Amino acid sequence: MRFSIDPWDPGYGGALDPEMPPSDAKVVVDVELPPAEWQPIHPPVPTIAPDAVVFVDGVRRIDARTWVHVGPGRSEPGIFASYAAGAVRCDGSAQLVDACVGRLLAAPVADAAAVTTRHATFEPVEARDASPASLMYAVHEVMAEAEVLVAERTRRATDELLLLDGPLRKRGHIPDAVGLIKSHYVRYLGDTALNTVVDRLLPGERTPIFRIEAQPFARASWYLRLPGAADAPWAGILRCEASGALPIEQLSALADRVTVMLPRFASQPHKDARAPQNLYPIAGLERELRRRMGDTRLLYRALRAAAATAA
Repeated sequence: MRFSIDPWDPGYGGALDPEMPPSDAKVVVDVELPPAEWQPIHPPVPTIAPDAVVFVDGVRRIDARTWVHVGPGRSEPGIFASYAAGAVRCDGSAQLVDACVGRLLAAPVADAAAVTTRHATFEPVEARDASPASLMYAVHEVMAEAEVLVAERTRRATDELLLLDGPLRKRGHIPDAVGLIKSHYVRYLGDTALNTVVDRLLPGERTPIFRIEAQPFARASWYLRLPGAADAPWAGILRCEASGALPIEQLSALADRVTVMLPRFASQPHKDARAPQNLYPIAGLERELRRRMGDTRLLYRALRAAAATAA
């Protein structure tokens, strides 16, 4: 019996959802090539990789869970959370070029007040409801806005290639920015033969570009394979996103540059539990941002002390 092992640490889930239902979004597949001509694309020689690239990412964590007392006999659940966003520039060496850290109290309360502790102030943000998913989504939205600010500041300071960890979301207006998606939960290419093109990709190859017609903006997308992956299905596959407003000639050139450039940053299993998709600069940036968020145990004790003295 032949079998393969998913290369990712089980604690992170899998890179590929085994069910992976078709996407609800409208997908246009004849952006770069007609469907009958789809095949793996190896970027033409010479395709010049950029001299420098900037990676942008954000991290978040829960520091404490809480109940916000909003009236006699009525309390709403919430979370105290920290987040950070930053950018690292790679041009032969890696250098942190921007970073910001914030603290939040997320709860389904419209008029919650900021909570000041000995070490930090947690600003209130209203969650849609009291479910754990909604509380974390409220934190994620603020973190995503911080990523946008970091990306915009980085873009104003330089014209280097800008790579964002995760989908573009609110960042689609940034010129030439490319989102990098490590995990795959839906099939944008549906139950079609086009999916076999993804399976056939060799390291350093990409699929033709397709368009995702979804809100709040249309996105151009393609899959590529990184080196060093195991033989599990879709191992080493990244999905890339770029603004759907770019002309196809510019999109093709951008996709080729990204496909040529990314393999040099692919991580290895003995160094990263999500290799090779969790690129070395992003992993290093995440470690630095978590360090800047500080010790969660210290913040927890400070929140306990603040709660004990609150009116």
